[in-house]
Amino acid sequence: MKIDCLCAGILVADHLSPPLDRLPRAGELILADALPLEIGGCASNVALDLIRYGLSVGVLGCVGQDAFGRFIIDTLAQGGIDTSGLREIAGVPTSGTLILNVRGEDRRFIHTIGANGHLRAEDISLDQIRQAKVFYVGGYLLLDSCDPERLAELFRAARVAGVQTVLDIVLPGAGDHWPRLAPVLPETDVFLPNFDEALAITGLDDPMCQAERFVAAGARTAVITCGGDGTVLVSQTNRLRAGVYPVEFLGGTGAGDAFDAGYIAGLVAGGDERECLRLGSLLGASCVRGLSATASVFTRAEAAEFAVRYPLAIETI
Repeated sequence: MKIDCLCAGILVADHLSPPLDRLPRAGELILADALPLEIGGCASNVALDLIRYGLSVGVLGCVGQDAFGRFIIDTLAQGGIDTSGLREIAGVPTSGTLILNVRGEDRRFIHTIGANGHLRAEDISLDQIRQAKVFYVGGYLLLDSCDPERLAELFRAARVAGVQTVLDIVLPGAGDHWPRLAPVLPETDVFLPNFDEALAITGLDDPMCQAERFVAAGARTAVITCGGDGTVLVSQTNRLRAGVYPVEFLGGTGAGDAFDAGYIAGLVAGGDERECLRLGSLLGASCVRGLSATASVFTRAEAAEFAVRYPLAIETI
């Protein structure tokens, strides 16, 4: 069965706090109205956002044989996503993230890699990829068992088959991440890090320079998301800077993944880089209106209506 996008990568059970006035002191109890359990992780989030937008999606990844793994599988399946590519790993917990939100501050994360560390490039068949228009890998640097050379081979084969390759990352911490990126970037059609990730990798504090560095390393297009400062895109033919949409900010969890989903939706529709950037910015902005990673992301109809009312400024640099 043909699908619009095959999403591979990290699958996470998110444990969320509502916006707090402050973090508790040592030994102190702070009450909250709710501490919801939500689905998270790049592959899960992008898949659910794309389904919400009206595209067809499959997911590849690993969860544990536990209640949180069952929660992820059931949530994706109930959303209309093909979950036949999910593996349950015995004796390993499902990946989880504790997300602490404090008013006026960026969110804080406490994460366990868990079953995500067992996803290997060789577990992904080229036949599965050939069924999609776009092959997306999210949270790559947290995939401990995903060999860079093998992933590069998979991306190369996907491109030969006419499937566009999209890569996003999550940093596991400080360190030299180039050895894991260098083989994969030349086979990547679109690379989508955020500013902080790009700064940690390149040491450059200008997003346009960061994007240029990734394109020089082989990526066909590099897009750096910069939160409230908008987005920059560098490719072999374009240098673009996009503004932001006017929305009320409640929480940033999943905003980068929503941007990825919007950009992928643009690719599936055959849009040019400006249109992909516009759709990415649109879905990313819609995400921050809620606390969870996917609940407030626009449907296709909502996105179209909002875009008419609020045009996005995109300039050539």
